[in-house]
Amino acid sequence: MYLIVGATGNLGGEICRRLAAEGKPIRVLVRTTTDQKKRERLTSYGVELVEEDVCDRTSLDAVCQGVKAVISTVSSIPFSYTPDANNIKTVDTEGLINLIEAAQAAGVQRFLYTSFTMENDFPLRNAKREVEKRLKASELAYTILRPSYFMEAWLSPAVGFDYPNAKAQIYGSGENPISWISLIDVAKFTVESLDNPAARNATLELGGPEALSPAQVVKIFEELGGQAFEVQHVPEEALEEQQKAATDPMQASFTGLMRWYAQGDPIDMQATLAAFPVQLTSVRDYARRVFVAS
Repeated sequence: MYLIVGATGNLGGEICRRLAAEGKPIRVLVRTTTDQKKRERLTSYGVELVEEDVCDRTSLDAVCQGVKAVISTVSSIPFSYTPDANNIKTVDTEGLINLIEAAQAAGVQRFLYTSFTMENDFPLRNAKREVEKRLKASELAYTILRPSYFMEAWLSPAVGFDYPNAKAQIYGSGENPISWISLIDVAKFTVESLDNPAARNATLELGGPEALSPAQVVKIFEELGGQAFEVQHVPEEALEEQQKAATDPMQASFTGLMRWYAQGDPIDMQATLAAFPVQLTSVRDYARRVFVAS
């Protein structure tokens, strides 16, 4: 039995779909507030839905019984965040530590945790590093997946990359390379990590097949879309001031992510790809896909 926590999100849902396609027995943790359509999508894969919350430590003991591996992609940010209930402290830190403790108590063999590469100081990053530390100190065999910036999020209108209208908001100069990665590829690495010896007690930094600056990404979208982009730059100094002025941990975290983006995030994937046979999605592949869909 595989327990997936965070399956209502895009990455967790893709991991769930892939495991179900392989005929794996899956248990999925959902909250009482989970949207009915998301529940129906998950049950269509033939999974077992369990209505519990990572914030409730005692309930997780039963959830983890009979589980071979826990896969966690859960986070309060961005969709389930509420300042007083589902937040970085209660979910991304305490909730994940609850899950680690319950998994260890239940005799779970493996724990796969989705973190990220970003290293500057902001609440979500600090929560993820604390969870990584607790996971490494546990008795669980672990895999920590640290992807760079998801194409589906950071090259989308949600964060200012409005390709349908040929407009892009770029953080910083736009000249520093980033190893943009598709969440579909992160799902592939996650599933592959379950049985690949190279993933045991390992931290995998994940990026796409090439590191491209935001300016280079814009040129690819202009070429494939046949339209020049209107580009607006947000200076690093402005992002720094925004982060200093932030009164909410989610706001501070998003600004922290934007600041790391401005600095660039290149990742050498040569050694990782030698151990994991994953065909990576390029930015050009992603752009073709979204233009066809739009």
